[in-house]
Amino acid sequence: MAPVDGPHLSERGFHALTVKRVVRETPDAVSLVFHTPEHLAEQFHYKPGQFLTLRVVVDGEEHLRCYSMSSAPAVAEDLQITVKRVPDGIVSNWLNDMVREGDEIEVTVPGGAFVLDETERDIVAFAGGSGITPVFSIVKTALAASSRRVRLLYANRDRRSVIFADAITQLATRHADRCVIAHHLDDEQGFVGSRDVADFLDAVRDVDFYVCGPTPFMDTVEQALTICGVPSERIHVEQFAAAPWEELDVATEPGSLAAEVSFQFEGRRAVAQHDPGATLLRTARNAGLKAPASCEIGECATCMARVVEGSAVMRHNGALTPEEVAEGWVLTCQALPTSSSLTVVYE
Repeated sequence: MAPVDGPHLSERGFHALTVKRVVRETPDAVSLVFHTPEHLAEQFHYKPGQFLTLRVVVDGEEHLRCYSMSSAPAVAEDLQITVKRVPDGIVSNWLNDMVREGDEIEVTVPGGAFVLDETERDIVAFAGGSGITPVFSIVKTALAASSRRVRLLYANRDRRSVIFADAITQLATRHADRCVIAHHLDDEQGFVGSRDVADFLDAVRDVDFYVCGPTPFMDTVEQALTICGVPSERIHVEQFAAAPWEELDVATEPGSLAAEVSFQFEGRRAVAQHDPGATLLRTARNAGLKAPASCEIGECATCMARVVEGSAVMRHNGALTPEEVAEGWVLTCQALPTSSSLTVVYE
């Protein structure tokens, strides 16, 4: 997947944004609406479906997490993310319980490749739980800025878990001629299955499909779409977690070298032996460094560092521009050594 156009390295990094409003969506989900200062407006311009990376300190420990925007740029909404509480989730629980209007939170500029395609094809979307967040941004944009028709199947555990319930109803009413929204409640209908997906297609094929939610939900939808004959290039899937890499031939795979890696991080230098198949991020952490990372699937650029000596290759790059790659920058969560020694600098 080619990197989405975005800010160059000099414009990356964290910015403190003020929380303008806190909106309780459900007992387990909250939306945080940010004030974007005029001097940062261009940097925080985003595409529907993208996310922000937050840096928060909880009980003295720094944490990085990615959260999708639920706002839509096409309807001039304030920048907003929505966070669903995760059992034992340090950051999601803190954001739900502790953040108040007027607080400042450090965030990066928007990133991510799960975005609305610039076509005029109609849209069929499948969202599960908090997976509605980027899908809602995409759907709102498509209805406001194009003549596309939209079909959305939204699955939740029960009625109390439905995020944006009123807003979704209003959206469907406002665009009744182009928008069909169906709710699927697990406590009444069971989990979404292949038959549910096939039935919802309603003989529609020449469209773009967007899928986001828990991994089992996304797997079910993607497999059902494939069985129905939908081309893979029409299926856009947002991953909440890294997918497992395929088994590789360690004799020929980049990163199979017993490389020695020198890291420079926060004024500290550490040298570590690279384990075959491990990423540079894992090697840095094995060396005792608290190397930054968030999504760990090569989409947010939080883990980026520069290779100043030696060489490395990335298995996936969904965040860096070609110019940054040419300058030696890598996503350490995806980078593998291709030389017997290398020096990596976190700047």
